[in-house]
Amino acid sequence: MVLALGARHPICGGGFNGGQTMAFARTAFSGFQYGSGAGPYDAASRRAALDRLDMLATAFDTAFIVPGTNVRFGVESLLRLIPGIGDVAASALSFYLLYEASRLGVPRLLLARMAVNVVLEGAVGAVPFAGDAFDILFRANRRNVALLRAHFARTGY
Repeated sequence: MVLALGARHPICGGGFNGGQTMAFARTAFSGFQYGSGAGPYDAASRRAALDRLDMLATAFDTAFIVPGTNVRFGVESLLRLIPGIGDVAASALSFYLLYEASRLGVPRLLLARMAVNVVLEGAVGAVPFAGDAFDILFRANRRNVALLRAHFARTGY
């Protein structure tokens, strides 16, 4: 369907803008901001965000326990049982934690170290059976939250 200039759309009632520039089209993507001050967090909301990341890491890595043992596993371990797509989905969950860490304003070196943990878990986790056992034992998300907590303890948050 083609609308003439000034005509109203039959479904939504909107009209063609006649070549005017939309407000959002005038702004350009300025890139991701890393480092201190990148996120919208003050000290209290930074602690709350860190606690939220801790809860997510617990759900991802140690939410469940095998009855009669002390072996803990999480949602990621269950996802990684699905060949291919499960590994990708589990790694995407881990990279969400990295995204939130970048919003907290952690240094790039710490983000790189956290990314190595996630990539290592994803790469070894792709190996059938042995990778699943490695995922249960390695717990990249718990390691990454421990790195975040140590960083903020050093910097005074």
